[in-house]
Amino acid sequence: MWLLPVPPRARPRSRRGRPTPARPPPPPSPTAPAGGTGGAAPTTGVPETPGVPGAPGHRPRRMICGRKARPAAEQPRSPSDGSGGPRRPGRALKKMGLTEDEDVQRMLRGSLFRKIKSRGGPRERLFRLQEDGATVCFEGGFRGARPQQSFLVMHIEGVREGHQSEGLRKYGAAFPAPHCFTLVFKGKRKNLDLAARGEEDARHWVRGLTKLMGRLQAMSQTEKLDHWIHGVLQRADRNKDNKMSFREVKSMLRMINIDMDDVYAYKLFKECDRSGDERLEGRELEEFCRRLLRRPELEELFGCYSGEDQVLSAEELQDFLRDQGEDASLRQARAIIRSYELNEKARQEDLMMLDGFMMYLLSAAGDILNQEHTKVHQDMSQPLCHYFISSSHNTYLTHHQIGGTSSTEAYVRALMAGCRCVELDCWEGSDGEPVVYHGHTLTSKILFRDVIESIRDYAFKKSPYPVILSLENHCGLEQQATMAQHMKAILGDMLLTQPLKGQDPYDLPSPEQLKGKVLVKGKKLPEPWHEPHRVTCLLHPEEEEEEEEEEEEKLQERSSWQPLPSLQEIKPLQAKDASQVAPELSAVVVYCQAVPFPGLAHALRHPQPYEMSSFSERKARKLIKEAGPALVRYNARQLSRVYPLGLKMNSSNYNPQEMWNAGCQLVALNFQTPGYEMDLNTGRFLGNGCCGYVLKPPCLRSPPREGSHRLALHIRVISAQQLPKLNREQGSSILDPFVRVEIHGVPGDCARQQTRHKLNNGFNPRWEETLSFQLRAPELALVRFVVEDYDSTSCNDFVGQFTLPLASMREGYRHIHLLSKDGASLSPATLFVHVRCKSH
Repeated sequence: MWLLPVPPRARPRSRRGRPTPARPPPPPSPTAPAGGTGGAAPTTGVPETPGVPGAPGHRPRRMICGRKARPAAEQPRSPSDGSGGPRRPGRALKKMGLTEDEDVQRMLRGSLFRKIKSRGGPRERLFRLQEDGATVCFEGGFRGARPQQSFLVMHIEGVREGHQSEGLRKYGAAFPAPHCFTLVFKGKRKNLDLAARGEEDARHWVRGLTKLMGRLQAMSQTEKLDHWIHGVLQRADRNKDNKMSFREVKSMLRMINIDMDDVYAYKLFKECDRSGDERLEGRELEEFCRRLLRRPELEELFGCYSGEDQVLSAEELQDFLRDQGEDASLRQARAIIRSYELNEKARQEDLMMLDGFMMYLLSAAGDILNQEHTKVHQDMSQPLCHYFISSSHNTYLTHHQIGGTSSTEAYVRALMAGCRCVELDCWEGSDGEPVVYHGHTLTSKILFRDVIESIRDYAFKKSPYPVILSLENHCGLEQQATMAQHMKAILGDMLLTQPLKGQDPYDLPSPEQLKGKVLVKGKKLPEPWHEPHRVTCLLHPEEEEEEEEEEEEKLQERSSWQPLPSLQEIKPLQAKDASQVAPELSAVVVYCQAVPFPGLAHALRHPQPYEMSSFSERKARKLIKEAGPALVRYNARQLSRVYPLGLKMNSSNYNPQEMWNAGCQLVALNFQTPGYEMDLNTGRFLGNGCCGYVLKPPCLRSPPREGSHRLALHIRVISAQQLPKLNREQGSSILDPFVRVEIHGVPGDCARQQTRHKLNNGFNPRWEETLSFQLRAPELALVRFVVEDYDSTSCNDFVGQFTLPLASMREGYRHIHLLSKDGASLSPATLFVHVRCKSH
């Protein structure tokens, strides 16, 4: 274990020449210990109970900061508020200040809504907000209904009123718009389209959900943890008497991923059962929760910097900040105490108690992601080709590309995820209106006009920087003109139709210059053109063959699907002159002129910044292998787009990192397909405010140029907290978690290491293992933290992950907030790590 240097101190001693003050009693906190006894004890042969003297399996305290931590002194606790304890109905809502809210009251009583779906008639179900203020349950309104289902308010991305979703526009016309609303979820969960019996019910739920979302979003990590544990208590209380028997406590422990030894669990239960009636209620239950939520590793860390009185002065906090690599001024230390210390008397004396210290480390200030990078902080005035640009392939699909559904909602999700380049596969429509879908397949069709309307509505809600429409055009001349007409009419001034005034023709404009603009990527007629006929064929036969490589792959892909009986019947109406371009469509193509790739030698001798070529992942890999440095130079002047092989029937993705290493800007992925590839994409664009544009490192903008110095990265995986239970149906199923850290970068930097697994503890496992990596190009590296459930007989199960650029990762003691496979928050699940970087 490597050691964090700590200034030597004589113990005991006074604080900076002043007498040690009497320690003020801190207020109660769900994260602090009570009575000095310990936390949960997972069964690993002998239960693991760190920091609990006399408990089964007790072991000596671990080394923190390079020396043995002092035993934490018991902190006296003031009595709880006496308001009935944590199981009293409405406690969570009371803390959110919404107990008397009229809208929330209506939600607690429940309302009947019809679920609007494409298949089957609308079904009326009872929707009711639970007393935790964070869960909505619903069930069928008739006999034989499916078991009760639920969703979390924190998983809602937004609420739309009226017919503002594709589902309600298509299938909800029978219901008045004021009665309807849509819940849009984070991750891959489908929208929930609902119709109320009356306008009043819909209005109450729209307003109420909006308030709850705001309150939950504003919660600190400590408050989220408190909210979560009391939600578990409610579920474990089987007879709903606001008391917990030992049997119910054991059930609750399994719910939160603890397989605690029965002897120790009962001992802890009896210590908290002050009334002796074999039931926990009120303050007894609060005390039990405090003991479960203890963080011994944070207590030990706190003890390394505080005196024997277990109080942290501003000067000592300054030492901690210095070791964290942060602003270590005394002024900053005092500002942190004022912001996070819970005890008013301590705050007035510039002192920090353990609870305040934990609040600080669990806040955004203790997050592994540099909070400065959560907003746009890079130079946005460089040419477009100097940025990685978040790009989507087959954007219209919600699932796989054989028989999946095409939807305008897929464009909304991509744009709201920060995507700045979306794809439209445009085909002839039977009624004169072009359609978007995956041609020659069973995927459904959507109108081109509807797609453009969705892009207009959502293009710049997440990011102000330009959106590129990548057109794959299979339409004839008439419908091409219709496409151009729709884009002009719907997008209006958003659509860029002329080069920017004063723009250097040998350089692309910058994202800053193109703010709020929509660019079209497509074929462009030669200029000036004076041909008397209406249309022009742009490509020679051999050029056309290369330019349409993507379509050839799709045809190969479709040939493998011939056993599907209806393929011959669904052949699209494709015009014979689809290889030609109508002047109307050509006129809206300005800076992203699609051309066949002329070869690296020709392109480097005659650069054309306004032209761009597309490569399949296979062709891109070949170029990288055969002429990687030349491809980097090419991408320093022009845009290039990479797309997945069409032969992937399940819409799987490729590793985007190898394309970014070569400077490719538009690395298009199937956003609808979760996996490590999309984790990397999300991580790449996590910095710079998630705006969809990330400035490439200097070595890719002005090659040949050396990268930064080599870096040694050391990550100590300390612990995890509240990992989600994978199989809720099996109460006895407990995680055996381990952590894997992956480095994704240039080939020489790619590596992965993992900790040992911990048996039967998904609640508070502790590893204290250091994983070390050597990086040659840290400016390109992504770091992915993965938690999996160990299985000795089959594949390990995914639990959660978080990916971020190494350049956005902060050193020191940090919390990592885990995400699910589809990118949704797993709050309050976290990892606690220590990061140290050393250049050499």
